Amino acid sequence: MTTLGKAKENLQEKGFLDIEPPKSIDFIKEIKKLRKKKNAIILAHYYQEDAIQDIADFVGDSLALAQKAAETDADIIVFAGVHFMAETAKILNPTKKVVLPDLKAGCSLADSCPPADFATFKKEHPNHLVVSYVNTSAEIKALTDIVCTSSNAEKIINSIPKNQPIIFAPDRNLGAWLIKKTGRDMILWDGACMVHEAFSIEKILNLYAENPDAEIIAHPESEAHLLKVAKYVGSTSGLLNYVQKSNAKKFIIATEVGILHKMRQLVPNKILIPAPVDGDNCNCSECFYMKMNTMKKLYLCLKHELPEVNIDAKLSKEALVSIERMLELSK
Repeated sequence: MTTLGKAKENLQEKGFLDIEPPKSIDFIKEIKKLRKKKNAIILAHYYQEDAIQDIADFVGDSLALAQKAAETDADIIVFAGVHFMAETAKILNPTKKVVLPDLKAGCSLADSCPPADFATFKKEHPNHLVVSYVNTSAEIKALTDIVCTSSNAEKIINSIPKNQPIIFAPDRNLGAWLIKKTGRDMILWDGACMVHEAFSIEKILNLYAENPDAEIIAHPESEAHLLKVAKYVGSTSGLLNYVQKSNAKKFIIATEVGILHKMRQLVPNKILIPAPVDGDNCNCSECFYMKMNTMKKLYLCLKHELPEVNIDAKLSKEALVSIERMLELSK
């Protein structure tokens, strides 16, 4: 059996093509060559490793990536992100090939909302409209009325008539923040992101005491006690915009550390400090799943057009409705 044949055979078990490229390979050069030859687009999230962000055609947060996926004329979409993002791209482009460098690049937040359990929960609240965060599986999106991201969640909640009861899923922290921002009394699913719940408020406040000229900025997936002390709370793109507009010269940033790469490019003269987490193994919060993608996996994925993300046609059609509603409301 060939090396490729064996790698394909082990693909489901490993999640990626386990092939060793030549040691002398120039990944940047080869990826650029393959991208042009295959009319492929590389979409990357801000939490990807620096080299992947640098070679991507487009880097964005969940909303911007969904919008880009919806409008691309590429034949192949290489999604450097996590599984639910590639699924969303496939739902929006059922006839295009969507590949993901590592199929096992999942999401703790998406995992915290099992479809069967959520379907039961939804039945218990029959008159409620379901708004689900984009960090969910295709099955959850099919059970959802409107998808949202942290960029547009407030706008979407405010677009719903005040007398319409709402279920918000799956992130309880984002949901609680939205209740505070919009004044809506929503029923929340009890899910969370392990990256944004890892921050140590005690360490952050100690760090702030050492840097009183810094502004604490945080993603709304973080816990309520952290959001209370933050000068600014916003989505990934919101945090990027804020550091550019703020007069402050120093920031303590409570979100996944990958965002600092783009921030440093945007504000090279400002001091950016990743918010510390509980535990002594790491001084910042990293998404293990986001970092499963590497330049080697990206190259192999583009070269062999595997692993491919496919979704059942009926499920894809059902999930598309809630995504399209979000895109329409986000214009």
